[in-house]
Amino acid sequence: MKFITKSIHAGQKPDVATGATVVPIYQSSTFTFDSFGVNKGYEYTRAGNPTRTALEECVAALENGKYGIAFASGLAAETAILSVLNSGQHVVSMQRIYGGTFRLFEDFFAPRGLQFDYVESLEAKDFEAMIKPETKMIWLETPTNPTLSVVDIEAIVKIAKPKGIWVVVDNTFASPYLQQPLELGADIVIHSTTKYMGGHSDVIGGAAIVNDDFLAEKIHFFQNALGGVPSPFDCWLVLRGLKTLALRMQQHSSNALKIAEILTTHKAVNKVYYPGLPQHPQHQIAKKQMKAFGGMVTIELKGGLPEVETFLKNLKIFALAESLGGVESLANHSATMTHASVPEKMRIDSGITDTVIRLSIGIEDVEDLILDLQRALNSI
Repeated sequence: MKFITKSIHAGQKPDVATGATVVPIYQSSTFTFDSFGVNKGYEYTRAGNPTRTALEECVAALENGKYGIAFASGLAAETAILSVLNSGQHVVSMQRIYGGTFRLFEDFFAPRGLQFDYVESLEAKDFEAMIKPETKMIWLETPTNPTLSVVDIEAIVKIAKPKGIWVVVDNTFASPYLQQPLELGADIVIHSTTKYMGGHSDVIGGAAIVNDDFLAEKIHFFQNALGGVPSPFDCWLVLRGLKTLALRMQQHSSNALKIAEILTTHKAVNKVYYPGLPQHPQHQIAKKQMKAFGGMVTIELKGGLPEVETFLKNLKIFALAESLGGVESLANHSATMTHASVPEKMRIDSGITDTVIRLSIGIEDVEDLILDLQRALNSI
């Protein structure tokens, strides 16, 4: 099946008991056994739930993976993945990662014995230079949050595979509609399903997708043992969002490209970050591994914090808020919001200065969005 068909049908057969076309919300914490030691495949919702199974099968299908594993949040998924590693093992990570991921690395797992090193560049050779005998995982995020840098997944896989190192890709910004890291050789794909997969800013969730049996068994174990599972209703909300994922991503991407092109010409804007622009330093890599360039546009304003405050105050359609990927447009000041937990030097080295504003471009009429941005920029 093609992507859009899978998003509507994978894991979502009519309900056996009632014929319901839409997967029901199995709002039950426990399941009755047929007899001693015999059940219908479910016993307790932390361990498994039919609504969650439907979501996991659909997510796996969209990433062309064998196993989908759903979580209560993207960070819960990351926690389960990192729990596969043993104390003393080493992770090579991009420096340009989400602030919450960095906090999880440094404040939770590092004190428990995992080692982390951060690669400032995006070149495969620089990742290779960081590899040690204890290295077991390379952690990628592409496009990155918020500067929309793009790393060549296949190039990283080529250096990792011969050494038995797992490659993890946070695919949240692209969504499986635009990019499929497993097809490029990655071992584990992560999503915050809160974002484009859910798509309506009304649910928190996460997912991991793998092909490897060993990794699937381990991550499933930690899903259950750590207990970071989504509720049946949350699973149902993400499933609902997945049905329109392709259509929404087309509109997000179309709007974002038009907005990025226009913002490059505004006198109040110092720089525009968007992989779809020919001048983006990794534009060719993005063209190679992405179907389109996504709905995130980041700008760097001229001036300082007073200009940032004036711009944000004068936005009418764009809401100042955390998160991204919903149908509505949002603006985020990364240095004080999503990346506040990242040390200042690392933030600045990654291009996240005080004048950087991340825009999540929604699916509203693009002309309205352009006018809103221009009005706010003209007010500076």
